[in-house]
Amino acid sequence: MTAGGAIVINGSMVSIQGVPGFGVYAATKAALRSFARTWTQDLKGRNIRVNVVSPGTVVTPGYKSELGMTDEQIEGFKAEAAASTPLGRTGTPDEIAKAVVFLASDDASYINGVELFVDGGAAQI
Repeated sequence: MTAGGAIVINGSMVSIQGVPGFGVYAATKAALRSFARTWTQDLKGRNIRVNVVSPGTVVTPGYKSELGMTDEQIEGFKAEAAASTPLGRTGTPDEIAKAVVFLASDDASYINGVELFVDGGAAQI
């Protein structure tokens, strides 16, 4: 990576919440946050910024193809997630992508070592 570059790591809000059945997944996402903190220091001489985007619930085609959920199950899951999210809905892939693009851009040139929760406020309550 060239000097002045930006690394954006894909985390998850689960890294700071105790969600039953997600222990290993949550631990790996918390480890990514730790990597970002360490790399922020390791790469400071090269002006490489390292940040984490931690999405909340974002329903993607993988819920059906990889998790094997039916449309009815997905809608129930979305409703449950929306009920516990301050914005009252799940996120979209486009919303997460916009946060990543921002952190990778020069508009974020003085942002380094942060974990940006793009989760409708769910991690804040």
